[in-house]
Amino acid sequence: QVQLVESGGGSVQAGGSLRLSCTASGIRFNNYDMSWYRQAPGQERDFVSAIDSDGRTSYADSVMGRVTISQDNSQDNAKNTVYLQMNSLKPEDTAMYYCKFHFTTVYRTDYNAWGQGTQVTVSS
Repeated sequence: QVQLVESGGGSVQAGGSLRLSCTASGIRFNNYDMSWYRQAPGQERDFVSAIDSDGRTSYADSVMGRVTISQDNSQDNAKNTVYLQMNSLKPEDTAMYYCKFHFTTVYRTDYNAWGQGTQVTVSS
């Protein structure tokens, strides 16, 4: 079972930067992707960014050009740490940020694991 631990949230002023980290352990698959989602109070959980095991990345339009996702699994094949570098933060970026691990099994079913979330608050 994959477990996720997130860190790096906090409070910053508009224009500031934060780097979120998410470490996944217990990985026993080769082809998976990890992503970040965010959820503001009273809102749905929205996609922010993703990276797959080949390093291909994708971003939501709302964060394009301000956010960079990267990963490091060089230390241990059973672990992967994904980073979300967020620059030029805006008050509308305020939300709980969640990390997700996703893998499609040989039976074509989806395996998803979520982290506990880390709060990002941007003040104007």
